[in-house]
Amino acid sequence: MNGLSKDSVSFVEIDESGEAQRIDNFLFKHLKGVPKSHVYRILRGEVRVNKKRIDQTYRLKLGDLLRIPPIRVAEKLEIEEAHIPAVEFPIIYEDDALVVVNKPSGVAVHGGSGVSFGVIEQMRRARPQAKFLELVHRLDRETSGVLLLAKKRSALTAMHEIMREGNSDKRYFALVLGQWKNARQHVKLPLHKFDTAKGEKRVMVREGGQESHTIFALQKSWAEFSLLEAQLKTGRTHQIRVHLSHLGFPIAGDDKYGDFACNKVLMKQGLKRMFLHAHSIAFTHPLTGEAMRLVAPLPRDLESFIAKLDAGRSAAQ
Repeated sequence: MNGLSKDSVSFVEIDESGEAQRIDNFLFKHLKGVPKSHVYRILRGEVRVNKKRIDQTYRLKLGDLLRIPPIRVAEKLEIEEAHIPAVEFPIIYEDDALVVVNKPSGVAVHGGSGVSFGVIEQMRRARPQAKFLELVHRLDRETSGVLLLAKKRSALTAMHEIMREGNSDKRYFALVLGQWKNARQHVKLPLHKFDTAKGEKRVMVREGGQESHTIFALQKSWAEFSLLEAQLKTGRTHQIRVHLSHLGFPIAGDDKYGDFACNKVLMKQGLKRMFLHAHSIAFTHPLTGEAMRLVAPLPRDLESFIAKLDAGRSAAQ
């Protein structure tokens, strides 16, 4: 796809990265910094597809020739983009359709909510030749592990359908406070999103909320902690964290739903982050039909904390 010029008329031939998108959404993405009201104004008067007027609901087709008038864009956005570092995160798997990375803790998956940029912006910066690169799903900023990105729109839409239909298997490791009793436990609790007085997004268990389902399997236990594998059957915001906190087993290091006094002690003991790691995902490849299972090993800092717990138990015996 040809780049968009801001100072003169642009002609853009639509390739796979823009195919099937609504034209207004296409323009929002490619005319960053331009107010939506202005995008709709040029759509009503000056934008043409194959020399014809169209409305905002038009879905672009492969090979469409899009005419875009000159656009004045604030220089501030260009300065901000220049400060996005080009980062290639550790690659777990890559082919023509997907790239799967091992996301570090403390890195947002995308910009917004006070964060200038995230994994997707940094990966795009590192791969300027990439015609298409989009997040398939999300992870919380403090959660590490398997993160999928699509390199083709067809792969993105297919993966979204796979996840929507429950045909993927996402599993996490979580270290919780307390002694978990059951070897395997299904947790089904309705989750409700709300904003705090400070405008922060939070989730709580409340009747009438979205249905959610997590399966927890006990992996290992100590006097004051339990290591669980969490299998997501639905993918609600903060689902694992809220389920565990509600049951009285908050995740170690969780700064939103955890035990804050305990978190301070844990930081002194070497756990400086939330112990939640997306360790694997399994699905059928959307384009090849191959059965995939992708794994991100437990990060070194989490491994080290587990080793400390084991050493403490050995010393006590």
